[in-house]
Amino acid sequence: MAATPAEALPPAGFWARYAAWSLDAACLAPLVALLCASRVRHAFAEASDAWRALAAEIPRLLGDALGTMQAPTEAARQLLTDAAIATAADRLQAALGSIVYTPLLVYALLALFWSVCFEQSRWQATPGKRALGLAVADEHGHRLKTGHALLRFLASALSWLTLNLGHALAMLPPQHLALHDRISDTRVLRRAPSTHLPAWAKAWLVAQLLAMLVAFAWAFLWLQATMQAAMQQALGGP
Repeated sequence: MAATPAEALPPAGFWARYAAWSLDAACLAPLVALLCASRVRHAFAEASDAWRALAAEIPRLLGDALGTMQAPTEAARQLLTDAAIATAADRLQAALGSIVYTPLLVYALLALFWSVCFEQSRWQATPGKRALGLAVADEHGHRLKTGHALLRFLASALSWLTLNLGHALAMLPPQHLALHDRISDTRVLRRAPSTHLPAWAKAWLVAQLLAMLVAFAWAFLWLQATMQAAMQQALGGP
């Protein structure tokens, strides 16, 4: 692919960039799940055991607090200093950390090779970006070399570590540069003739939003049911 001057192509907007990233993440997700399955399965079992131990201890402390009419601050202090509670909480924290950080680490390693290999290729884009008609280039509109693509990927860690504020900078016109674009002197350009997302990309974004809402609702209802069961046990209910 011939080098294209940067001024000949407009910058890509935030939502097109996000849709492209999420497509790439979806491509990598099955491999991440396969590589992490054993460790995450073990961590889930450990988290389940720790949660059951925690759920068994909390009603005891709540029952003691209610039986002796302790002040809320005193009950909270006992809850925080109880040895059995602390042990179960530490186990749960370690298991949850493994569930969260193991896939993230594996994803980051896979994404490194994925992004660098594709963005310095003739495509100048990962499959997700290519599907949206996007291309990654240097500040002059030229194809990235391997080292430059690697620098861009490493700089993207800062966009994540700023709680995605670095990514949100891509919303700002006219250049729509994320933090890692500014650090690595790169650009995400739009080869597609239209400035609007295609209908399938909009449907993809809506599907992600719905999935997120369902996940939050499920987590809230599960936590509510768990806490209600603990309170009933503490009060001697069925």
